[in-house]
Amino acid sequence: MAELLRPFRLRGVDGPQKFGVAAGSLRGLLRKGCRLLQLPLAGSRLCLYEDGTELTESYFRALPPQTELVLLGRGQSWRGCECGAGRGTGAASLAAGATDIERLLAALCSQQDAVVEAARKLLTDERAPRRQKLLTDLIHNLSENILAEDKEDDRKWFEGLESRFKNKSSYMRHSCESRMRGYMREVSGFISNVHPAARDAYRAVIDLMTDKLKSVKYNGCYFDRREKEEAARLCTVEGWFSCQGPFDRDDCPCKHSINPYSNRESRILFSTWNLDHIIEKKRAVVPELAEAVKTHDGREVNWEYFYQLLFTLDNLKLVHIACHKKTTHNLSCDKTKIYRKRKQNHEIS
Repeated sequence: MAELLRPFRLRGVDGPQKFGVAAGSLRGLLRKGCRLLQLPLAGSRLCLYEDGTELTESYFRALPPQTELVLLGRGQSWRGCECGAGRGTGAASLAAGATDIERLLAALCSQQDAVVEAARKLLTDERAPRRQKLLTDLIHNLSENILAEDKEDDRKWFEGLESRFKNKSSYMRHSCESRMRGYMREVSGFISNVHPAARDAYRAVIDLMTDKLKSVKYNGCYFDRREKEEAARLCTVEGWFSCQGPFDRDDCPCKHSINPYSNRESRILFSTWNLDHIIEKKRAVVPELAEAVKTHDGREVNWEYFYQLLFTLDNLKLVHIACHKKTTHNLSCDKTKIYRKRKQNHEIS
């Protein structure tokens, strides 16, 4: 009985060129691929372009037509399209990656509905857990109305929220403002720990900070994707936020990201992300402020320095809950900034 030929897309590990190859068996596809790419048949293998899974004959028979495959010669490896070839990344490999990314993004933008439908069909027959999750995440994200802003365009996103919120950005701005108000309540609530003789001075600082926060609308711009000034928000114009990593690192080791503008579940999940104080609010900043107003000895407390530490990105990092280290940071305020420098008075002769 003749083999039923099925079409596949085949490539090597070192270049962008792909070949259409039809075969009815894994062995037959290997032979044809080796002839095309001029590789010895001995020691050659085929794997999935997506994740590097090596093919067996039974696995090959379950593959849908037009699956993209990578032909490996002896000593070569492929860990998946995100990781690249195991042999290194030359100019050809980088060019191939850029070409593939551009093609993928163009397809997603122009044929989003078709991509979702195709992913759903693949998911019905997929049994590998990792690929099931990838397909499910793809369907979930592409099906969301990320760019919708107004309530009438994405009512599900607003479920559970007060009716006064008419668009997504206004709620996200309110969410950030609420965090800042919470920080201020903690600062105000510390007054019972302040020396009685210094409480009036402490209240005066709180009043100054409150006026400052009101003037900048409680820094709600940090979560507002409509904020025109890029440096004033923590997200992209589409609403994507990235974890900035633990307090003692410059980046997130896990590359956490989220778009709370995309769907209700992501909006709720984003509430678990922390605006973490690098120099700790409760252990360092607020106690230092209380001590400063107590021992000022006629000096003027630099309240704007403490404001920056408590309410601005000078000392705040957006952190995924898994990157939020609850250990003591062991960081302290800059002693040279606690008081303002005295102005020098010059006599006029």
